[in-house]
Amino acid sequence: MDERYQPDELEPRVQRYWDDTRAFEVTEDPAREKFYCLSMFPYPSGRLHMGHVRNYTIGDVISRYQRMCGRNVLQPMGWDAFGLPAENAAIQNRVPPARWTYDNIAYMRGQLRRLGFAYAWERELATCRPEYYRWEQWLFTRLFRTGLAYKKLAEVNWDPVDQTVLANEQVIDGRGWRSGAPVERREIPQWFLKITDYADELLGDLDELTGWPDSVRTMQRNWIGRSDGVEVDFALDGRDDALRVYTTRPDTICGATFMAVAANHPLALEVARHDARVASFVEECRHGSTSAVAVETTEKRGLPLGVEAINPLNGARIPVWTANFVLMSYGTGAIMSVPAHDERDFEFARKYDLPIRPVIFPADGGDLDIGQGAHSEPGVLGNSGEYDGMTSAQAFDAIAAHLERRGLGRRTVNYRLRDWLVSRQRYWGCPVPIVHCDSCGSVPVPDEQLPVLLPEDLVVKGGGSPLAQLESFIATTCPACGAPARRETDTFDTFMESSWYFARFACPDQNAAMLDARADYWLPVDQYIGGIEHAILHLLYARLFQKLMRDAGLSKVSEPFTKLLTQGMVVAQTYYRDAGDGRRTWFAPAEVDVERDDKGGIVSARLASDGGALGLGGVEKMSKSKNNGVDPQAMIERFGADTVRLYMMFTSPPDQMLEWNDAAVEGAARFLRRLWRAVAAHVGKGPVPALDPDALDAAQRALRRQVHEAIATVGDDIGRRWAFNHAIAVVMELLNTVLRHEDDSGAGRAVTHEALGSVVLMLAPIVPHITHALWHALGHTAPVIDAPWPRADAAALAREVVTLVVQVNGRKRATITLAADAAETAIRERALADENVRRYTDGASVRKVVVVPGRLVNVVVA
Repeated sequence: MDERYQPDELEPRVQRYWDDTRAFEVTEDPAREKFYCLSMFPYPSGRLHMGHVRNYTIGDVISRYQRMCGRNVLQPMGWDAFGLPAENAAIQNRVPPARWTYDNIAYMRGQLRRLGFAYAWERELATCRPEYYRWEQWLFTRLFRTGLAYKKLAEVNWDPVDQTVLANEQVIDGRGWRSGAPVERREIPQWFLKITDYADELLGDLDELTGWPDSVRTMQRNWIGRSDGVEVDFALDGRDDALRVYTTRPDTICGATFMAVAANHPLALEVARHDARVASFVEECRHGSTSAVAVETTEKRGLPLGVEAINPLNGARIPVWTANFVLMSYGTGAIMSVPAHDERDFEFARKYDLPIRPVIFPADGGDLDIGQGAHSEPGVLGNSGEYDGMTSAQAFDAIAAHLERRGLGRRTVNYRLRDWLVSRQRYWGCPVPIVHCDSCGSVPVPDEQLPVLLPEDLVVKGGGSPLAQLESFIATTCPACGAPARRETDTFDTFMESSWYFARFACPDQNAAMLDARADYWLPVDQYIGGIEHAILHLLYARLFQKLMRDAGLSKVSEPFTKLLTQGMVVAQTYYRDAGDGRRTWFAPAEVDVERDDKGGIVSARLASDGGALGLGGVEKMSKSKNNGVDPQAMIERFGADTVRLYMMFTSPPDQMLEWNDAAVEGAARFLRRLWRAVAAHVGKGPVPALDPDALDAAQRALRRQVHEAIATVGDDIGRRWAFNHAIAVVMELLNTVLRHEDDSGAGRAVTHEALGSVVLMLAPIVPHITHALWHALGHTAPVIDAPWPRADAAALAREVVTLVVQVNGRKRATITLAADAAETAIRERALADENVRRYTDGASVRKVVVVPGRLVNVVVA
């Protein structure tokens, strides 16, 4: 065995072995328990970043561990390949988006392979390929026929220069992120999926997802936002029509002092036709974002419309305003405003000197002070006529019943969730499979004409989708009547592709159906891994798609992911030098020489090229703007893939932030070199006799006990707790013990051999290349990927004596050693008799003594 650890030579050789033996290909086997592990697939942006590496390393460790536990493991990989970044890159580089995308896939595939991930590459898919999106189109035609897919006018952010719809996050200070043009609110025809039909099921099934983080389930509950309320009609004075609003607080109706409607509400538009001030305000609001989040954070502004509504409970006249914080796309586009009991309404009323009338008072009879803000809690009604003295809950029922009797309102359940807008006016996406006929209307493309192919040779130049100008794509015939017709030029939101890819991995070679019986074997995904930023939309849409596929007869399961792990971000220190005029030049970590203190803190930072001092910015998410990214490829070339993997898993728990530290990467490399040298030294001493547990002395038994304690702990850490960092720490501690165990007797070498073999097995999911080589060096012919996970030997775990920590009021004061089978009474007596413990108990009253078997004794004193 070579005494030098050379990952640059070793790792490609091991990867060739895996490829040659098709080590990670997998087929369905009903006789074996399956385990489907999936990490959220990447967008092919060009290069992997450290967030990718962390995500995929976590998934690979879990997959390899489950394989060693005997399960039939599927871990696939693919590409979320449609989307706006490809169009932008294509414009900049003057190449078709398809070419840019496929080149990036090829490069990133090589990066993933270099990291040694155990992927079933034969199942690789890319969502931009027709064999994939054909089935997305197929399902959409079914949803269209059943009414779950439909088209209607929708308000969007419109860039008049680029002639395209912008996502809310692409509107920056009211302007298009790319063109800089003032953004307009426009209503254009858009395609929707009726996710609201599944709102109750999506909400209720969250209770079954016990393998998901509570925070994610809470975010989804809040996003769905089920609420019980009342729809109320406020008559308009002197008119035949009424304003309909939805409120969850009918108990506050008597406190309404103004109504507010969206700037594009029919009533506001009507007034704007003869009121120049209102017309100007409406035009100004057209250039605001359609995002509810943006609306909530913007300055609240409005104008009175000169119209009054009539309160249905007390007949009070209420002025109607138009306000920029009301959106037509939410609810009815009109709200009743109760400044005394809603903070947003309070701020608006104070700004425009509108009345603030309290109608809800503290239930405990305390004083109500609304001078500084709204009182939003429920309580007891006042200033509400016949409802005075009722609690908010009682008034809810009484007022709802009154409105229903008079035909002025009705109880209803409402959702914050809105139907999913799935169409985009972009080129690089899956074409919507609809044909528009003057006689037949919108007609779905027949199955035999699918897929509707997206031309891949178009060069995007900006100013709208080239599909909309491509007559050869648009011109077609109606599938229903055969007359000339026009093909839909919208493409799908890329969330469509990423909402069902997990199911297609079960049968990516199926050309006759969207899914087949193999999906019944693999679904649901047992372990899903990805960033917390996908907690709402992606996961919600994937849950919807699974239910849609179930209802289409394609699957038997209702939820796609049994367990969910949301990994933390990878962040790094930022370094800068002032460039004048308040500007800063940011330097990459690789360009900086850092001096650290004993605890790893940064003492100083200097630019390596000139030695000049640098300022320390914050610790931030790796980004191009702050130049604090670390190239995974450079780290692999410098240290090897195993070192990068080990560092990623050891530095912090998977669900917490990971701060990049070059020195710690070097520490991981040193550990692997120590492990290599330890095995080389052991193997170099020649053959090892068989282990006889009954012939061991006390030191040998102690080492063997630590080996099997580590096996038990690490198995639980990886398999159940995801405490990978703790698992590695336990193995590192075990290796340190092995290196101190200088015993070349036959029994001593046998225990060392078992210990090193166990270290290799426990590290195999984390650092698969080095452990592949070391496993063979230790005398095994089969590869370590086919070795079973080690099992703790109960006999080896048995102790003759134990050492217990003794605490007094929770603070460690002593340790005691006594027989492992000592009675609790003897443990208490020994602890209380310890000289150091008596220093803290003499003269005090001992209230109780708590014994935690095998671990500690806690003495509680007054």
